[in-house]
Amino acid sequence: MTVDSPVGSNAAILSVRDLSKHFSGIHALENVTADISRGRMHGLIGPNGSGKSTFFNLVSGVLPPSAGSIRLNGEDISAAGAIKIAKQGVARTFQGGLIVPTLSCIENTMLGFGSHLRWPLISAMFRLPIRAERQEREARERARALLEIVGLEDQSERWAGELVWVQRQQLQIARAMASEPSLLLLDEPTAGMGAAETEEIEAIIRRINESGVTIMLVSHDVDLVARLSDDITVLMYGEKISEGKPGEVLADPRVQEAYLGA
Repeated sequence: MTVDSPVGSNAAILSVRDLSKHFSGIHALENVTADISRGRMHGLIGPNGSGKSTFFNLVSGVLPPSAGSIRLNGEDISAAGAIKIAKQGVARTFQGGLIVPTLSCIENTMLGFGSHLRWPLISAMFRLPIRAERQEREARERARALLEIVGLEDQSERWAGELVWVQRQQLQIARAMASEPSLLLLDEPTAGMGAAETEEIEAIIRRINESGVTIMLVSHDVDLVARLSDDITVLMYGEKISEGKPGEVLADPRVQEAYLGA
């Protein structure tokens, strides 16, 4: 296994080259190169402070890179920004379970439609009520279908602020899927969950991937990442120390020493 030779380069939906991010002299990410293969699940692991969240923030356009390049479907998106990158097919969830507590579950999900919910300008200008009502009804039907995928079909009209932790993560996934992404970034989707809840989220992730969506998964649950991922990248102090198939990566002495504590 060679760290400098990224996996799946011939079928990559996402390619990063020498990606770096510096904060006032602190190197949060340094010269990371990797390819994410289309249609597969790719795990990203490492201890706290290893650069995982920074990687997600750069790929999703939340932060600009200090150096290096990010290419999505062959197009350079390094300086595109979050809105344009989302329109091009990248969606993500956040570790903190970010939702709008004062909106219902179905309304939270509809927020994810963004530019994919095309309201004709003529309707807005002339306030055509029949057309607007039909479009809202169609949007709600789409949102309900997404809530069903994540197991929240019975919670559609419930205030999001009333949800328990696992349901908040389910809602985040539904909202992310509303933009019809080709690449979904999941940031600690099972953090703080028990075995039964983790199994539920794992099943949802598998269904989404089987529908054709490429998934990149960040998690401290190494067993979960190993079960789900086709390939795994390991970061340590902002640098890539290992990459390959789950069995290869977890057997790598560098990973065992630096991350697994062997």
